[in-house]
Amino acid sequence: MEQEEYKKEQIDWSYIEFVDNQDVLDLIEKKPGGIIALLDEACMFPKSTHETFSNKLYQTFKNNKRFIKPKLSRTDFTISHYAGEVQYRSDQFLDKNKDYVVPEHQDLLGASKCPFVAGLFPPLPEETSKSSKFSSIGSRFKLQLQQLMEILSSTEPHYIRCVKPNNLLKPAIFENANIIQQLRCGGVLEAIRISCAGYPTRRAFFEFVNRFSLLAPDVTEAHHDEKIVCQKILEKAGLKGYQIGKTKVFLRAGQMAELDAQRAKKLSNAAKTIQRRIRTHQARKHYLELRNKTIYMQSVCRGRLAFKLYQHKRREAAAVKIQKNIRRYEARNTYIKLQASVLTLQTALRAIASLKEFRFRKQTKASIIIQARWRCHKAASYYKKLKKGSIVTQCRWRGRMGRKELRKMKMAARETGALKDAKDKLEKRVEDITWRLQLEKSLRTNLEESKSQEIAKLKNALQEMQNKVDESNALLIKERENAKKAIEEAPPVVKEIQVIVEDTQKIESLTLEVESLKTSLESEKQKADEKYNEAQACSEERGKKLEDTEKKVRQLQESLARLEEKITNLESENQVLRQQALSMAPNKFLSGRSRSIIRRTDSGHLGVEAKTTLDMHSTSMNHRESSEVEDKPQKSLNEKQLENQDLLIKFIPKQIGFAGNRPIAACIIYKCLLHWRSFEVDRTSVFDRIIQTIGHSIETQDNNDVLAYWLSNTSTLVLLLQRTLKASGAAGMAPQRRRSSSGTVFGRMTHSFRGTPAGVNLSLINGSMSGGIDASRQVEAKYPALLFKQQLTAYVEKIYGMIRDNLKKEISPLLGLCIQAPRTSRASFVKGSSRSAATTEAQKALIGHWQEIVKSLGNFLNTLKANHVPPFLVRKVFTQIFSFINVQLFNSLLLRRECCSFSNGEYVKSGLAELENWCNNATDEYAGSAWDELKHIRQAIGFLVIHQKPRKTLNEITHELCPVLSIQQLYRISTMYWDDKYGTHSVSPDVISNMRVLMTEDSNNAVSNSFLLDDDSSIPFSVDDISKSKEPIDISDIEPPPVIRDNTGFSFLLPHPD
Repeated sequence: MEQEEYKKEQIDWSYIEFVDNQDVLDLIEKKPGGIIALLDEACMFPKSTHETFSNKLYQTFKNNKRFIKPKLSRTDFTISHYAGEVQYRSDQFLDKNKDYVVPEHQDLLGASKCPFVAGLFPPLPEETSKSSKFSSIGSRFKLQLQQLMEILSSTEPHYIRCVKPNNLLKPAIFENANIIQQLRCGGVLEAIRISCAGYPTRRAFFEFVNRFSLLAPDVTEAHHDEKIVCQKILEKAGLKGYQIGKTKVFLRAGQMAELDAQRAKKLSNAAKTIQRRIRTHQARKHYLELRNKTIYMQSVCRGRLAFKLYQHKRREAAAVKIQKNIRRYEARNTYIKLQASVLTLQTALRAIASLKEFRFRKQTKASIIIQARWRCHKAASYYKKLKKGSIVTQCRWRGRMGRKELRKMKMAARETGALKDAKDKLEKRVEDITWRLQLEKSLRTNLEESKSQEIAKLKNALQEMQNKVDESNALLIKERENAKKAIEEAPPVVKEIQVIVEDTQKIESLTLEVESLKTSLESEKQKADEKYNEAQACSEERGKKLEDTEKKVRQLQESLARLEEKITNLESENQVLRQQALSMAPNKFLSGRSRSIIRRTDSGHLGVEAKTTLDMHSTSMNHRESSEVEDKPQKSLNEKQLENQDLLIKFIPKQIGFAGNRPIAACIIYKCLLHWRSFEVDRTSVFDRIIQTIGHSIETQDNNDVLAYWLSNTSTLVLLLQRTLKASGAAGMAPQRRRSSSGTVFGRMTHSFRGTPAGVNLSLINGSMSGGIDASRQVEAKYPALLFKQQLTAYVEKIYGMIRDNLKKEISPLLGLCIQAPRTSRASFVKGSSRSAATTEAQKALIGHWQEIVKSLGNFLNTLKANHVPPFLVRKVFTQIFSFINVQLFNSLLLRRECCSFSNGEYVKSGLAELENWCNNATDEYAGSAWDELKHIRQAIGFLVIHQKPRKTLNEITHELCPVLSIQQLYRISTMYWDDKYGTHSVSPDVISNMRVLMTEDSNNAVSNSFLLDDDSSIPFSVDDISKSKEPIDISDIEPPPVIRDNTGFSFLLPHPD
């Protein structure tokens, strides 16, 4: 073991020869020709004696140098052990070896209820009981020795040699020859010789430096490498013959004692110095006490003299003080009289100045009021003129835009066939996949049938082998019976040995045949198992393929159903448009084009952008068209409706908070729109005004609190509309929107809700309908309501993107600092226990940037929680943020070589631990799968900080350590890696060459060679996802704010007791 350690540490040494005792062990216990094995074999025959056993030993080991036959004895034999020759008598060997416990008796006594009796007969191991029915004392002793050797080999034993000083067992008697013989026989002298020839004392670098660094303190302060420090200490101590390995120092016998002596001398000198300092301190303390007492006596004497002087000076001071007080009293009386006269004069002057200022301010205020009234009158007259001119301009502009829109609708109608073609292609693809699925099922059934046939063949072969084994056992029994008969018929003494020899030869031949049959049977079993495992693996692969195809079929069916639903909804919307086009024929600016609109709506497709291109900032056109249809009483109703809408629009920008987790603003808007039946009218301006108000409220993109408030309100309002509105003339809602980025979706917001060509009245006023609000019923919505829902959805996506981008901007500068550890973290290890506190403080300072990121994430989460943003959206935000962190850190790691170091990996790993702790504290409700988005940087950092990289194979790296990373990324990290802490190397050159081969194959296969990651800035959800993730909202008990509650027009918002 010591020489193996010398090889491991790679020191300069010569091999040490030692005596091996393996041949004696083989002579005693080797199978099948050992002494114990022959003894067990002799015990199995009833007529064997100790003489026949001795003759068998003589014949078997006559050429063995360790076995010696005595000349004058026929039953004794001698074995040459390591300690010397030992003679054994075989007279009682057979009887003692047969003295074993009957298994039935052992089972009976072992089942006893008395623990003492049951403990005397422990159960035998299953292997020994199954292997053979005969169990001898020798075989049990051999098994116990094997178990003892297994225990010793699995542990690190330390031996204590006990030496008997004399054979008389009396004290004060020491026999040198006897003790030397014991030490020689026990191998102690040989072990001492080997130890002295080598390096008996060895210490690790850290232990050696920690114990003997005080011998050379200047060396430990100047050098940071432990190996160099150890070598300098040994050179300064003047030792020779030592060796320095990779991790330990090896010393000759006595060198450790010499170092300990120098260390003790050093400590003794230090103790003497300390004692000298303490004695000096005590003597100085005594001197200072004596000096203080002397000074005290002097001060008492001087104090007495000073007291007399003080009495004299006190009398003089008292006289001076009396004179001073008399003079001060006279001067104060004079000052008080002068102050009273000055205050009277100041009061009069200030009153006169204040009166003048009051008169001037009064005149100024009156002039300002007059100017304000005059300017208001001028502005009002200018506004009336401007309003009249703008109405005329808007009418003409809308006529022109209507003609352009009609031309666009004609062009869009020609593209209706695109959806039908896509539907046909999807149907063909579904049919193809179903045919492949049936083919996979048929192949799977054929594979199962072939597998069952193969298993049946293997079972038949196994049965044939079992029959052969039974036949061989029967032949063995017959041979034994023939041998017994021959023994009985033969003479008792002369031919007994020959019969036993023949019997044993036959038994050996039969046992060899049985063993060969068993090996062949086991090989057949292994082949059958291998075939079965291959068939099972193949079936599992095909099963996985079948499941994948079934998933694809289900996905295609779902997409086909969604397309069909889109087509039906578009057809229903086109039907509504066709009816509205027929009703708008009397209008002047579209009267000549109504037939073309009807023809185009029959084609089944109208673009969303073609429906909503009118101006959204105007309200005068509604009033003009309604004035042509409605009478004067209806105008008063519309004015009341507009007043209520104005009050609602003024109330929306105010952040009025939440009722539980429900935003009050969204619930009140929804209840008002539902009560006013705004969803069922063809023309209204309330939707435009609500959208404008929300747009103005979120103009400040840096305020996350405001954005979170409006994200909660808009998502709740979209959820209520999703569960309430349905397209007019159809059973379903408006078609699902495609998932797209916030920029492209928000481009639709420039369109108006009042672009539908129909001129109907405004909705009913508050008191015109009886009954309450039924929020659970579905409403057949017109186009303004559907477009309002689409614009709200676009606002949800825009606000979501703004919040996400704000957090990205906040943590982007910190990520640049987090990818590379500061230089202080790359310092060498700290020696001794006195610097451990400094190390912990430095580690806390190093993760400050990571803690700032965690703090930003925590503040952001608290803001979202405070505004009751749906947890589904919170999870999506943090998932994309963690994906952004993963992309930034991983790309920086691949592009900067100074980041691919061991210490930098430990630094980033500690930061990732902070993020993991934050995810655990945030819980899955808000964090979701955000931690899984860091898989690239986690696996890359895990690869940087592992030890023994050269021992890792490419298969272990790509499948166990870094399964997510590509070959290009692994090659980049492996070539840029450098260890600034321990000096280890990167992966082996063979792994690098294999990576290059795979990279060239990938380039030949036209796979992208880019090793950088891309950031996904898309919107990862739709309206259906939000509605599925959130439970229905009860808005019946929402209390309106005081501004609306006091207005009689909003009495329907008050909760009813029923």
